[in-house]
Amino acid sequence: MNRRRHLPDDEDISTFRQALEAAGVRRITTNRANTGKPRPQITDKAARRKAAVENQTLNTTGRTSDGRVEAVRPSEYLEFSVPDLPWRTLNQLKRGQTTWQAGLDLHGYTLEEARIELESFLRDAAAQQLRCVIVVHGKAWGATADFPILKSHTNTWLREWPGVLAFCSATDVDGGTGAVYILLRKPGRG
Repeated sequence: MNRRRHLPDDEDISTFRQALEAAGVRRITTNRANTGKPRPQITDKAARRKAAVENQTLNTTGRTSDGRVEAVRPSEYLEFSVPDLPWRTLNQLKRGQTTWQAGLDLHGYTLEEARIELESFLRDAAAQQLRCVIVVHGKAWGATADFPILKSHTNTWLREWPGVLAFCSATDVDGGTGAVYILLRKPGRG
């Protein structure tokens, strides 16, 4: 029995495409699935950048370090939680079952701009009493480093931020290891 596949020629392909068109099949315009539930809106970057520029004190009074960080691999799964966080809460966050309410995309920022944006974003989220947010840091290698700069620094900065209870790499739908879900402290809790 011959197991070789028949490779279609140009005429076969043309006939197939005409049949699809006649049947009303449309070409897919996006590679994102429509789950039917509304997606939270990403916070306006222009407004955030303007606020950060106006408040130059963030450069000297930020809570996050600008020192050395532990390098992480581009595909490395990030995870952190405070010791007394219930297992179930962390597990829900890791599965993407905790709905995020706002997001920040750090693509295109320098390291210092990213730190300022992240700090400002976390302060705003706390002021708005948000419980879960997402930050897209990407997985790109640094131009002068042999590791993903923003991902590595975001990993360190979030561990230092007092309002962060936990964070973990997002599910594939929300960016996978190029983004993190962040669980924030409930308002009024120390």
